[in-house]
Amino acid sequence: MKTKLTLTVEKEIVEEAKLKAASRGISLSRMFEEIFKKEIPHVEKTPEQLAAARFLERLKRETPIKSLKKTDKELIREHRDKKYV
Repeated sequence: MKTKLTLTVEKEIVEEAKLKAASRGISLSRMFEEIFKKEIPHVEKTPEQLAAARFLERLKRETPIKSLKKTDKELIREHRDKKYV
């Protein structure tokens, strides 16, 4: 389904875009569609998303922590017993 879109862009940019589309023999709308269909897999990420991705990669490289032999309940009970003796 096609829909209309209104953009506010500097006049020089619009003129350059029209010339580029015309040189390719397509409409400006078609060129816009092609650009964004191509770019969808490469969606820009926010700085927070990039930081999270770096953090996840770093975690993947870390050696895993050896599992504890005691359950959480046991550890809590031990802590409580030491604290309130």
